[in-house]
Amino acid sequence: MSHLEWAESQLAEIELLTSMFPTREELELTDPLALAELREYVEGRTSAGRPPPLRPQFLIKYKLDTASTDKIDFILSCAYPSEYPNVLPEITVRCVGLSRAQQTQLHSALNMYLTENCQGEVCVLSAVDWVKDHLQLFVDRSSSAAAAATPKKESHPRPVEVFSRLWIYSHHIYNKTKRKNILEWSKELGLSGFSMPGKPGIVCVEGPQSACEEFWARVKVLTWKKIMIKHREDFALSPRCQDDQTMECLQSLRKFTGFEEAMFDPHGNRGNHMDLGQLYQFLNEKGCCDVFQMYFGIEGR
Repeated sequence: MSHLEWAESQLAEIELLTSMFPTREELELTDPLALAELREYVEGRTSAGRPPPLRPQFLIKYKLDTASTDKIDFILSCAYPSEYPNVLPEITVRCVGLSRAQQTQLHSALNMYLTENCQGEVCVLSAVDWVKDHLQLFVDRSSSAAAAATPKKESHPRPVEVFSRLWIYSHHIYNKTKRKNILEWSKELGLSGFSMPGKPGIVCVEGPQSACEEFWARVKVLTWKKIMIKHREDFALSPRCQDDQTMECLQSLRKFTGFEEAMFDPHGNRGNHMDLGQLYQFLNEKGCCDVFQMYFGIEGR
């Protein structure tokens, strides 16, 4: 299929969805301009004749009837890659009845279903139907796990035993929703580091090992062309780091203060390539210049 055929399929699916979910309380377009540009491109009303750079994004809000008197509310967030439906859309599901771990499991199962059954076809309705059919099961599991848990009172917080630093590589990071998730999740989990959007995309997170692993579990289930942990560093904390000293020990191992999205003189036709010389200088200032060669196979300068 050509870019125009992909765009035609995207526009046809959005029009179908808006007819099925006609109110803003059911379907919300998060970037109406992207839809307008998509329509102009499909109808041949763009002077450039190229696919629009903005990608349609929307939220489907659903109230699911259950066997009990309660309803389960969930929100399905969707963003179209330019090659959709040739590649899967970027879909996440939010539901207050699920723990973070259960949401991660649900996303993994949903992506597996879409990969096996919907590759090359429009699939948002299939995703909604799958969530409607399976969400109750995940909510029940989450409730059972919460009921079975026996809270233990501790006079002191458990010490963090391992400090980790993950260096993540992605073919590209363009999508605004992904960039927002990366920033919000790193802040929520108390991680420091940075994210470099564009092509390629680079993310570094550092902090308690369990928090780094949770961050990676959330990020990797999103739809990516390619994503991997390029390098990781794990440091066992000294036995002298008692409970009241754990935070001090963690801070001493951090190379970054807080978490930021780092831009290095964006250039290229779409402004999606960063100045790698500036990236090297940034890493060198943080004492991490050795990872540059791990990412790019050349020594930085």
